[in-house]
Amino acid sequence: MHEMSIAMAVVGQVQEAAELNGAVTAVSSVRLQVGELAGVVPDALSFCFELACAETLLEGAELVTESVPGRARCSPCADEWAVGMPPRLCCPRCGEPTPELLAGRELQIVSVRWEEEPTARQRTCEPISEER
Repeated sequence: MHEMSIAMAVVGQVQEAAELNGAVTAVSSVRLQVGELAGVVPDALSFCFELACAETLLEGAELVTESVPGRARCSPCADEWAVGMPPRLCCPRCGEPTPELLAGRELQIVSVRWEEEPTARQRTCEPISEER
């Protein structure tokens, strides 16, 4: 099940970003774009994400997956269509088997919602005085 390795990679990237921030106390949600053609089962990914988050800053975080439909374009006739599943990779207008995939293979973190230490937030918002 490759969803577990994907979930672990997502958790690792979010933890790294949180560590760079330095003031993150918890992560409440992670939003992913998952393309229809990415070969990922969203329910399996959610299950694996919950396991991968155990004993990390992300423990208890919600995984929100946003499905991206597959779309293709035919180079010869410029027709665009929804690819669907199983993918229809021949142009419905002219029958050419060489589509250009426009969308549907995405697998990316779109946003992360986290909580920060209140004192750290105040420190980063203060202007730096040039007077001494």
